[in-house]
Amino acid sequence: MNTWEVPGYTGSLELGAGASGRVVLAVHEETGVEVAVKYLSESLRTRPGFVHGFRAEARLLGGLESPYVAGLYEYVESPAGAAIVMELVDGVSLRALLKRQGPLDPEAALVILKGSLLGLANAHRIGVVHRDYKPENVLVTPDGYSKLVDFGIAVDAGTSAGVAGTPSYMAPEQWTGAPASPTADVYAATATFFECLTGHKPYLGDNLAELALQHVDAPVPAEDAPEAVRDLVRRGLAKNPEERPARAEDLVAELEAAAGTAYGPSWEERGRGRLAALVALLPLLLPSPREAPQSSTDTARTVLHRQPGRGRAQSWLPGRPGLLVCAAALLAALLTSGIPFDPGTAAQREAQALATTSAQPGQGPAAPPAPPASTPSPSTTPTESAGLSPSPTVSPSGPAASGSGEPPIPATPTGDQETTAPGGPATPTTTVPAPPAAPTVKDVAVSSFRQTGPTTATATIGITTDGTGPISITVSWFTGGTAGQLGTPDGASQTFERSGATRYTLTVDHTFRNLGCYWAVPSTTTPAAADGGATQQLLTRRCDLR
Repeated sequence: MNTWEVPGYTGSLELGAGASGRVVLAVHEETGVEVAVKYLSESLRTRPGFVHGFRAEARLLGGLESPYVAGLYEYVESPAGAAIVMELVDGVSLRALLKRQGPLDPEAALVILKGSLLGLANAHRIGVVHRDYKPENVLVTPDGYSKLVDFGIAVDAGTSAGVAGTPSYMAPEQWTGAPASPTADVYAATATFFECLTGHKPYLGDNLAELALQHVDAPVPAEDAPEAVRDLVRRGLAKNPEERPARAEDLVAELEAAAGTAYGPSWEERGRGRLAALVALLPLLLPSPREAPQSSTDTARTVLHRQPGRGRAQSWLPGRPGLLVCAAALLAALLTSGIPFDPGTAAQREAQALATTSAQPGQGPAAPPAPPASTPSPSTTPTESAGLSPSPTVSPSGPAASGSGEPPIPATPTGDQETTAPGGPATPTTTVPAPPAAPTVKDVAVSSFRQTGPTTATATIGITTDGTGPISITVSWFTGGTAGQLGTPDGASQTFERSGATRYTLTVDHTFRNLGCYWAVPSTTTPAAADGGATQQLLTRRCDLR
């Protein structure tokens, strides 16, 4: 087990753990401020895709300023480990609350949904899709407020990042790997709201294939919810994303209208009071009564830049904290890859030991006196730590993906991430690490091209690359009357996206529309192969050249 700790912080208690790492309650030694430190596991730290995603999560949190989201203090990466230092929120997970208290009354459920949706709305405004809204990632404070945490698999809106999310809360389009969209977050939030109201998830398939089919085809179980909020459930769980509220803030507006109409102007106050009473019944699940740390860590650290007297994160802007994270990642890459590093200044010499990024603060109370490292500032509002995203990591395996029915079910496990949230079991999350850079295509070959009928043919194409990054393979079809010449295009070209291996074999069928004694099939790739691609031609059985 990796025992590395972030320099300047003393850990006291593990708040959650899994294959992806652990979240630890810690104290900033210089100021006594309690924080949550999210450590990337040793096994994943050696895998570039996971490290890239971990850095991206820190960068995202640095640019997301919201009282409804656990904020970033700093990101630290060294040859010995990587960690995100966050606000510690004194609260319990919604999963723990549901496990111990069962279904919530509608007003309390509406309050939980609204608070975490406001955090989600702030993310949507800066173009970020969470992709993993679920009870484990909603935290409820002792005064009845809620926060959204764990942006571990969040991406920019419109990004095609593969199949990702927690199956019980995934929108129909998430199962197909469609580009990330705020409407998928709206679906997951509504599914969580439904569980708060009823005590069970909207769909209860026995396996991934059945669950996928239910999310795609089964009727919305709105009748299980109280009548006053059924329209809200129907809208949020609509199969067609265009029929859902477009963003979280739109769902908040519909929520407030429905709640005000059904329960009167004081619904929020009553709901928050009930939540506070429920959290009070679970004092041992709060971080606040935990024991103080008993040990300290003496380790070197580096500060790349710090403005004194500032608190927590604000917008992530180029030239400010954005450059810091980039610099930290670059420094860490230089250190771990063995590339020579010129220690031109004292700060650079320190950077050889540790790369540290601190988000620049925005509004809020003044920070404690700045130590020789980035210092978190206590918040005047209830705060909470982000947990680790639980998840068996899988990626789509193309047309032959396992499972029955449409859409295809994700397959090909590439790693497991699972975290037990304080007070409750974890829910599996499906996620895909960021893809590596595009490789060099070493060889393209048409290994087989044969006629299978009067107007049909099949071709087998092989591609070899020097890396596992994404490539595009384009197959075209031509007919003509002269050997050695392509002739005329026959129908549209076909393009296939592949990644995750260094060798690919495609078998492609085609029905020819044009007459011609010769058929040809050229294949090219992006990135282009050194020889430009491969082509094979055949003489059809319909022609007699005597």
